[in-house]
Formats: sequence, C-alpha cells, structure tokens
Amino acid sequence: MSAYPYEPEFQQAHDEIISSLRDSTLFQNKPEYEKVLPIVAVPERIIQFRVAWENDQGKQEVATGYRVQYNSAKGPYKGGLRFHPTVNLSILKFLGFEQIFKNALTGLDMGGAKGGLCVDLKGRSNNEIRRICYSFMRELSRHIGQDTDVPAGDIGVGGREVGYLFGAYRSFRNSWEGVLTGKGLNWGGSLIRPEATGYGVIYFAQAMIDFATKGKESFEGKRVAISGSGNVAQYAALKVIELGGKVVSLSDSKGCIISETGITSEQVAAIADAKIHFKSLEQIVGEFSAFAENKVQYIAGARPWTHAGKVDIALPCATQNEVSGDEAKALVAAGVKFVAEGSNMGCTPEAIHTFEANRLTASSNDTVWYVGGKASNLGGVLVSGLEMAQNSQRMTWTREAVDQELKRGMINCFNDCISAAQTYSNETNKQTLPSLVKGANLASFIKVADAMFDQGDVY
Repeated sequence: MSAYPYEPEFQQAHDEIISSLRDSTLFQNKPEYEKVLPIVAVPERIIQFRVAWENDQGKQEVATGYRVQYNSAKGPYKGGLRFHPTVNLSILKFLGFEQIFKNALTGLDMGGAKGGLCVDLKGRSNNEIRRICYSFMRELSRHIGQDTDVPAGDIGVGGREVGYLFGAYRSFRNSWEGVLTGKGLNWGGSLIRPEATGYGVIYFAQAMIDFATKGKESFEGKRVAISGSGNVAQYAALKVIELGGKVVSLSDSKGCIISETGITSEQVAAIADAKIHFKSLEQIVGEFSAFAENKVQYIAGARPWTHAGKVDIALPCATQNEVSGDEAKALVAAGVKFVAEGSNMGCTPEAIHTFEANRLTASSNDTVWYVGGKASNLGGVLVSGLEMAQNSQRMTWTREAVDQELKRGMINCFNDCISAAQTYSNETNKQTLPSLVKGANLASFIKVADAMFDQGDVY
C-alpha cells in the first residue's frame, strides 16, 4: 500500500530514492544509514497561508501559498518558488525532497526547500502581478532570511517576479540582504544565473560523453532532441548550438516543433522574447521572421520524442513525467545514447526502467546512459549558491569566473555520482556503465545523512 496515497508526485520521488538505496550495498556495509530514511522523508516545517489581492477589475482574489522547508542539515533552506495553477502540496513536497539531495550534490552549504502559489499569471498585468507578489511575500517574509531560507524563482517566477518579491521583502523587513536568488544584476544578482541550469545540463552531459567514449566524442555533429521552450530549454539549446550540435526539437504544453536542419540561435532568441508575453510555439512559428527563412514543423498536442527522427542525445527540459515508457522505447529505437534531465523528475518510472534495463543488457555500442535531474539540472541552484556567496562578500564575480565554477561544479557532481555508483554497486557485470541514477541518490544521501548524524537529527 502506498504510504502517501494523496501525494503521488512525492511518492514517486520518495520511492526512487528508496529503491536506489536498497538496490545497492550501502545498508549492508553501513546499516546505520537505514535509520535516516523515515526521518529525512518528513519535512522539518510546512507553511501554508492565504494570499489575497485585488485584480485589475477591482475584485478580490485569493489563492493558497506554500513553503515546504524540508531539511536544513546542510545549510539554509534553498529552493524555488513556483507560481502555477498546478501547484499543490504533493508537487512541492516532491520538489523539496529532491532539492535536499540536489543541493547536497553541489558541494555548497545549502539545505532543501520548495514553495509556491496556486495561481495562473497568464493575462495579468504587471501591476496585478506586483500585487500578487507583495501579498505572497507579506506572509512568507516572516519565515525566510539569508541565514534561514533563501528562495529562488521557478516556473512562473522569473526576473520580474523575483524583483517584486525582493522589493516586498525589503519593504516588510526593512532589510537589504541576499534573501532571494535570481536577482537583477544591478541589485545583487549573479552573471550566468539565467543560463545556469541549461548550461549545467550540457556540461554534465558532456562529462557523460567523455567518460563513455574515453574523450573521443563531444556534442559536435550530434542530433539533440530537447523538450520545453522556457529558460532551461533555451539555454541548453544555445549551448548545444555553440558546441556544434544540432537541436532538432523544442516544445511547450500545446505542441512541439521539429527541425531537420537544426533550430537556430536566432529562433531560440525569438522564442525567448515571445515567451515573456506567454505566446505559444504555434503562435511564435507563425508570427516571427526567424521561422520564415528556416522552416520548422509544428505538431499540435505532441511531445517531440516520437517525432524527432534519429536522436543521439535527449534532454527533457519541460516538466515532470514528460517521457513515458513507450516514448523511452521510441528514443532507444531512434538511436539515443545519452539522456540527461533538465527538468525535475522528467522521466516516468517506466521510462527510467527502460533506460536502465538497456544500460545493463545492450552491447557497448548500443548502450543508453541516463541521468536524472537531481544531478544533471543542479546548475541553477549551484549558481544560486554562488550568488549567495557574492552577496555575503558584497561583490560581483566576472562572467568567466562564474561559468568556470559552474562547469567545475557539474564535473565534480558527475565524478561524485560515478564514485558512489562504483563503490556501492551490486551489479555483477562490471563492464557496464555505472548507474548514474543510483550514483546520484547514493552520493547525495550519504552527504545529507552524515550531516544529520553529526547534528543529532538521527541517533
């Protein structure tokens, strides 16, 4: 029976961690770690509150706001705020639970949290969005601070919303501090922060390619299928193009675009401009000149995985559970070799099983190597941690310095995952590539568990 029958997303994230840990030699070698499981699964604190505001028609609206402060053993709570009509406690618990371990893999001092508001910002004016942000922060400001909890943006909370939230916090608390990350560059933000998650996925994927091919291959000439068209997908696509790869797809909630010749950087720029105004890909393809010269195919109501043709690398960068078991089989049939998530929990359990089963049974030339977002998409929070460091120093680092730290952090994360997977593997065929799913879960769990033991959270 499910332990969390009313929280399916959290149950899925919880089960993935538990499965990886139990399907290893960790508890055989160190049985004391098993005591951590029931403790770390329960948030330290859940804050739920009313957010009321006046809309542009002069009528009052109300929505539910949340902050799940999950674990602070490794540092101040850290994790995004999501403003979206799908926000509920199950999704925020799943995201917060994942954030604990993702943040541990950065190597920085950050705990795990997530929060948000069940609201749709589409069609609302800047003034109304500002009123929503101020109402939300009026309550949240009681529970956060630079040494307590440092939120960031997430789906529906971009630079504009972070600015309003920061202004509200400063007003309510009479304090200018590094309490939010993703801030504007002239008031405490960090260079590379907008690009960080997308770039980080590519740096991690390149480390996978280097390891698997012994440095003989790169993104050069590879066909790369990407889902999503928001911040993560945009910067992942731009970095792939920069490295000589061919981006053959992008998508949104209403459909996908496919390009045999490769989506261009100019098209990505057009998408970025239009998405600020909540335009769909279908509208963008029809309205922007960048798509007039280099035609793409728009497919309504579809994700790209079964339409992209031959695929060397797949990067799910949209939302949770966006690659099904059947779509994973289609990607394997299409020749995919590397799958790295830019989204959180982008692949269903059935899809992960398909990729992992292939890793164990396929010949070396046909192996698919998969990594979940816990490791591959932590670039955003890694640079958020660097933004916190810059705020503490009252300094701004150069673009090159931040990018170098991002790349170093992603490679260190990859190496930690490989090391843990190899140390605690119970797989008999040592010639197969290590499981990055297990490696990420093991490496991050051990870091968090050790901190909890040291501080008396578990005894």
